[in-house]
Amino acid sequence: MTAPAGTGVGPASDVRPMAADVKPVADPAPLGLAAFALTTFLLSAKNAGWTHGTDAWLGFAFAYGGLAQLLAGMWEFRNRNVFGATAFSTYGGFWLALGIFVVLLTGSKGFAGLLKGADVDNSLAWFLIAFAIFNTYMLLWSSRVNMAVFLVFLTLEITEILLAIGFLRIAHGMSPYMLHVGGWAGIVTAGVAWYTSAAGVVNGLSPVAVLPVGRPMWGAMPVAARQPSPLPRRTEG
Repeated sequence: MTAPAGTGVGPASDVRPMAADVKPVADPAPLGLAAFALTTFLLSAKNAGWTHGTDAWLGFAFAYGGLAQLLAGMWEFRNRNVFGATAFSTYGGFWLALGIFVVLLTGSKGFAGLLKGADVDNSLAWFLIAFAIFNTYMLLWSSRVNMAVFLVFLTLEITEILLAIGFLRIAHGMSPYMLHVGGWAGIVTAGVAWYTSAAGVVNGLSPVAVLPVGRPMWGAMPVAARQPSPLPRRTEG
């Protein structure tokens, strides 16, 4: 006895599933980049010594740099952009994780009691080293997107390394000089990310590119991509 035709079960079925015609949503990259840029700027201003004794960045780490950027990553999955989805989702998680760490550190005596002496600075250093490892291969692959995105990851790589060195120095009783340098590098990173976000917004409103983002540094994109977008998406199956 064979299964009835059309059920998709058993050898008698000749019916093949049809691919759903899924239309992409609006480009989420400018939102993700803007959320990353603003939160990075606020924290970097503190690391650079522009602000003192304030954690104004913390709320933005949850709502904008964390949640909004994570949502941008989910929408990039919807748009079949694996690079944008991976980048935004990871750095959305970065801000959420950092924010939770700071809240637990300052609001939970039990959690804070687990960290002694230089443990906090060492923890932050290794946190940044771990994300620098992720950022390294994203930096390499961003060279296949465009120059603007590559510069975002390049400046971010420098920032993470400088901050990690800065926290390790502080943990060993040295001056916070490198932490301030990392803060300045973070401000530059925020500026580059804001530019790339602005390019995505204005280029999406115009039939031609208004703000240049550059071309891939090597190789052709494997699928059709819309050049004015800061993070070209897959447009064919």
